[in-house]
Amino acid sequence: MKAIDLLIHARWCLPMTGSTDIFEHYALAVHQGHIVALLPQDQADQQFTATQVHRLDDHVLMPGLINNHGHSAMTLFRGLADDLPLMQWLHEHIWPAEQRFVGDAFVEAGSALAVAEMLRGGTTTFSDMYFFPEATARVVDRTGIRASLGMVVIQFPTNWASDVNEYLHKGQALHDKYRHHPRITTNYAPHAPYTVDDATLAQIMVNAEELDVPIQMHIHETVSEIQTSIDNYGKRPLARLKELGLLSPRLIATHMTQLLPEEIADCARAGVHIAHCPESNMKLASGFSPIDAMHQAGLNITIGTDGAASNNDLDMFAEMRQTALLAKAVSGNPSAVPAYSALEMATINGAKALGIAETTGSLAVGKAADMIAVELTDIESVPMYDLASQLVYATGRDKVTDAWVAGKHVLKQKQLTTLDASKILSDAQQWAKTIKASS
Repeated sequence: MKAIDLLIHARWCLPMTGSTDIFEHYALAVHQGHIVALLPQDQADQQFTATQVHRLDDHVLMPGLINNHGHSAMTLFRGLADDLPLMQWLHEHIWPAEQRFVGDAFVEAGSALAVAEMLRGGTTTFSDMYFFPEATARVVDRTGIRASLGMVVIQFPTNWASDVNEYLHKGQALHDKYRHHPRITTNYAPHAPYTVDDATLAQIMVNAEELDVPIQMHIHETVSEIQTSIDNYGKRPLARLKELGLLSPRLIATHMTQLLPEEIADCARAGVHIAHCPESNMKLASGFSPIDAMHQAGLNITIGTDGAASNNDLDMFAEMRQTALLAKAVSGNPSAVPAYSALEMATINGAKALGIAETTGSLAVGKAADMIAVELTDIESVPMYDLASQLVYATGRDKVTDAWVAGKHVLKQKQLTTLDASKILSDAQQWAKTIKASS
């Protein structure tokens, strides 16, 4: 018998390697942080002896969810300015609050709160776009979660950088520091077409090619963004980005609610990835992304929560459900984005967009053991006729009981193992008191 670190027996295994690959009474074998086998339970007991053995007779074992767009530290602005249009929300509330409060300590506390929420909800990887990413990196490093951290670029000064050159320099420093980290990767994160000029975008494209990293950007989020671009450049944002050469497999276009058929075709031909944030788009009345049309065009669609200041949570199970439901409602097609497709968007598709599909996103031999256990035999979860449908349409994040990242048990029977929940709560309450006192 082969000695390994971890053996997990589960009632169901959903590896996300193909729609028919749903296994009952299987076991997953893990050694040194990687998956070494997925096989029937009786065979696993005959082949392996494990330091740790878990029997999850009421659970599905599946890949950890990938939150492909967010602003983690903004959990500390949760509920600060609700029920407002995007530009009013940004200009009158969020940007002034950021100028006043955002710094290294703020971002570290907010990121810790976000990571705790994500792990408890089954998210094991997240893509971030926020200032002071080095503070978020420290949280990622010590908590065991996986992340792709944005090297933010915006045309105006913030507390983190005074000009474009400083943004680029600090981003490069972040990349260099973590380029060999087992769980941290980086991406360029120019904020939006209306906040980054052509010359800066051209420099980012050169840098991204040299570093071989993705580029994430808010694009076509609102009607006003489109009109502003027409007024300033004589063309829609995507037309401008296409002329600059930004449309490529490196680009993760976030939101994308305002699209013409030819723009969908352009993105599909270029291999652009989509980061869909349905709840944030609805809350800010930004519009409805034509997910079914993009899905039919062959675009790689991923799911993100956006920041907790505009959502107001980091619940990927809720985002999956909204993705599937909105796709049907917007297209008028009840078959649009079936449940398994929504699960792909929240797992393997996110890994593909971030360039880490060889590492995570599915449960396959050789990949990192990034996985979650979801309980499916209680009152809210029965009867069950179709596993994928049950997960997307009837399961909440509260059903997640366990999570592992690279084989490390970061959530054990709903308890965080690498985070001090009491300190996180205390820090968040203290920041809330400080922010509220200044308003």
